[in-house]
Amino acid sequence: MLIVSGTGKRILEYETHLRKEEVMALADRTYEDSDLFAAPASGSYSFDSMVIIPCSESTLAKVANGIADTLITRTAAVALKEGRRLILVPRETPVSAIMLENELRLARLGVAILPASPGFYPRPESVEDMVDFVVGKVLDRLGVGHELFKRWE
Repeated sequence: MLIVSGTGKRILEYETHLRKEEVMALADRTYEDSDLFAAPASGSYSFDSMVIIPCSESTLAKVANGIADTLITRTAAVALKEGRRLILVPRETPVSAIMLENELRLARLGVAILPASPGFYPRPESVEDMVDFVVGKVLDRLGVGHELFKRWE
């Protein structure tokens, strides 16, 4: 399942070589972020985990404060209330005290806060290597095996 915000669609095309249609085609099912009647908005819809990547600090603040005004934030609220795994990958830097307090509030609720901070011990040679490291860390939290980066020995 894939939900991409309107801003996310614009950023995707601005920051990568991919078109939004290409990315959406990779998903089994896609939903519009404005569709609060979509299945993931309901606690009875079955899903294991949710990853918001990248997660703006605005979205993170909404999730931390129970504001569920988009499908992304509503699905995150469902994940929290149903005790499902929720991983947020903020990428903004530097961070303010407000941002840190919102992250701490969510971490105390069991949300994994996984900043988009690549490791350098695998000696990345490209931006793709650094992205793969962060994606690999997300997959680690989901319990999904991968070989996206060389592990520490």
